[in-house]
Order: sequence, then C-alpha cells, then structure tokens
Amino acid sequence: MPDKTQTNSAAAGDRLIRAGAVVFFIGALATLVTVTPFLLGTTPFPTYMFGLSMLMGVGFLVAGAGVLRSIAAGRRQARGAAR
Repeated sequence: MPDKTQTNSAAAGDRLIRAGAVVFFIGALATLVTVTPFLLGTTPFPTYMFGLSMLMGVGFLVAGAGVLRSIAAGRRQARGAAR
C-alpha cells in the first residue's frame, strides 16, 4: 500500500521548527554583533542588545517544541495504523 502523505504537505511541528530556526539565527547574529565591540576594543552596545542574544535560546526551545510535536503526531499515527 503506497504512502498517502504527499511530499509537499507540512507535517505537525514543521512550522514550529522553521520558525525556531529563524529566531535562533537572528539571535546568533545579534550575539555576533554584541560581541564584536569587545573584540575590537570599542565601546559596547547598550544592555538591550544582550537581551536580543537570548533569542538563540528562545529559537532553540521553539524548534524543540516542534520536534516534540512531530514525534507525538508520529506516535499517534503509528497507534492508529496498528489498530
């Protein structure tokens, strides 16, 4: 029996994973921008820039939530097929 899932269909959690990756990379860029003045010996950025660096952790958590949601959907699908 062929698989009924289309290759272009979005599985559960895919959007969360993509959004988490985007937020993570924005946080990584903010971290590089924030650390650069320390390496160059210039005046550091304001404190809120360090807060933007926290987006790396937020993106990681969002992507992790997407992975967990995808795992849960796969388990539900496997249980439904086993019955």
